[in-house]
Amino acid sequence: MHVSLKRTAIGVVAALAVAQFIPLQKTNPGFDPAGTLWATSSAPPQVTAIFQRSCQDCHSNLTKWPWYSHVAPVSWVVVSDVNGGRRHMNVDEWGSYSLEKKQGRLTKICEELKSGDMPDSKYLLIHRSAKLTGQERMVLCDWAESTRKALVRSEAAARP
Repeated sequence: MHVSLKRTAIGVVAALAVAQFIPLQKTNPGFDPAGTLWATSSAPPQVTAIFQRSCQDCHSNLTKWPWYSHVAPVSWVVVSDVNGGRRHMNVDEWGSYSLEKKQGRLTKICEELKSGDMPDSKYLLIHRSAKLTGQERMVLCDWAESTRKALVRSEAAARP
């Protein structure tokens, strides 16, 4: 059994070594700063600061790629989470969203915050400073809801 355990360990180490050569795209795409959520809405500095600390790595094009994001298989999870986060909501692509999509995303922000689903628990394991207090969740949710209502009002005012 000792030989079998040793062979298994060697096999695992070899597989991890080979996995390092599987290329992954870790990108921070360019974007038009005028089209960001921050440029098109009035977010108080507190909201921006909370977002930058707790949400920006997955929901913007300004991801900080830490050292462990370059080591497989952890890199696979990190890249997948960032790509998924950007697909769900990317504040740097906000200007390209339809009005309905913007309203839906702002509603979803509150839902995710209230349920505790965001920030993602895997992210919080390593980024403890990203953990949100109840007060911070409320600040973000109140802002998202007021921004959504402002969009609804502006749409109503634009209709003849």
